[in-house]
Amino acid sequence: MTTTLPDPASTNPAATEGSLTPHSRRGRLALTIVSKYGTLIAMAIMLIIFGLAVPNGAFLSPTNLLSIVNQSALTAIIACGLTLVLVVGEFDLSVGYAASLAGVLVTGLVANQGLPLIIAVLVTIAIGGGIGGVNGILVTKARVNAVVATLGVGTILTGLAFGYTAGSPIIDVPREFSYITLARFLGIQNPIWFMAIVVALLWLILNRTATGQRIQAVGANKSAARLAGIRTDRSKITAFVIAGVCAAITGILLASLLGSGTVGAADGYLMDSFAAVFLGSATLRDGEFHILGTLVGVLVVSVGFNGLSLLGTPTFWQYVFKGGILVLAVALSTIARRYAKA
Repeated sequence: MTTTLPDPASTNPAATEGSLTPHSRRGRLALTIVSKYGTLIAMAIMLIIFGLAVPNGAFLSPTNLLSIVNQSALTAIIACGLTLVLVVGEFDLSVGYAASLAGVLVTGLVANQGLPLIIAVLVTIAIGGGIGGVNGILVTKARVNAVVATLGVGTILTGLAFGYTAGSPIIDVPREFSYITLARFLGIQNPIWFMAIVVALLWLILNRTATGQRIQAVGANKSAARLAGIRTDRSKITAFVIAGVCAAITGILLASLLGSGTVGAADGYLMDSFAAVFLGSATLRDGEFHILGTLVGVLVVSVGFNGLSLLGTPTFWQYVFKGGILVLAVALSTIARRYAKA
């Protein structure tokens, strides 16, 4: 017969507490600060470093700061749409390809099919929403894994874009199409206004409407949401549709900025938007995806890119920064979730 000796730590709460303090408490506090405010701290550090390193105070000049916000606009629109998909607990790897197809479509509908610009824009946005709907149906009704479904749809979209353009950019677009992004209102570039409108609408939808509450409920606990009478599939499809619409808007604005529709022009927004969303989830909240955090995440990435460019660093450092910031974002988000559950 053997006797198992009790663990002193398990029978003596004081001993347990003593073994955890003070180092565990300080460590937990430090990790909580990093997980909630690490993104903001990183952005403040970058602003200080680039502000001191870039000659003549060019980095912190009002013109350059406004330029950073302008450069963030398109990424913010597509990333905030992607945020809703992640809130509902799914992935969408097709948003970059959908944006690229949207740029090709809107220019093609105007230049090749002769549609009025406003009609071409509305049709393209509707197609973007349709792409999101297909993603949502594949994930919810066909039970295809979201990563596989959206990656497959994205590849199909790339093929369709090549088929529509034969691989050549569409450049015969009217001048007023370029004015969509090149014009200003009250001295501020139009993309910033578009970003402000889209971000505000998505924040309202997610936080102040029944639809947004259902999306958050499904993402938090799908089974509990279903028991509460929420149609979980419908909420997920809605999130995918919104992401598709935002991707289409980004593609249209990018085509306007470039003055052409080019296959693959917006593919790079995929990694940028994911980096921004995960960075944002580690901002102010415990690992939750939210619109305001995503906007902060976008600004962090843009500040880094702008500072590196003004310092004249080689181009490869921008890719290193982009990959590094994505890994850091996921790590911060994971830490935030772990300590939120502790």
